[in-house]
Amino acid sequence: MIKTYSELSKLTSLDKRYGYLKLSRSVGVKTFGSDRYLNQRFYKSIEWKRIRDLVIIRDAGFDLGVLGFSISGKILIHHMNPITVTNVKFRDEDILNPEFLISSSERTHQAIHFGDIKLLPELLIYRIPGDTNLW
Repeated sequence: MIKTYSELSKLTSLDKRYGYLKLSRSVGVKTFGSDRYLNQRFYKSIEWKRIRDLVIIRDAGFDLGVLGFSISGKILIHHMNPITVTNVKFRDEDILNPEFLISSSERTHQAIHFGDIKLLPELLIYRIPGDTNLW
């Protein structure tokens, strides 16, 4: 199944978006291995940096683009469909397509890759004087 921003944006909560993006691969599955230099070179390219900035602006700096979940610190851009050596070697246009990218915090990115929902941030509850409702 190809995951897209158009489909993801229909889901309104962080946990639903996480469920859509969660990878069901095993830990330690080889991705780039000895070809890791390829993806490191790709992530330093001008094209990647330009698309990365556009995605951050589109998502307004929110974790998985969900309002209220501001990312403090480093913003990662997650490929919704894992990239391969072939994608990078032959500059598959999909790896630079914002339709397949989403902003993420480091913890949320780890949750997506390792299937640990406990890593997701929780929405802060703001209390005000006279507020007597329990959480």
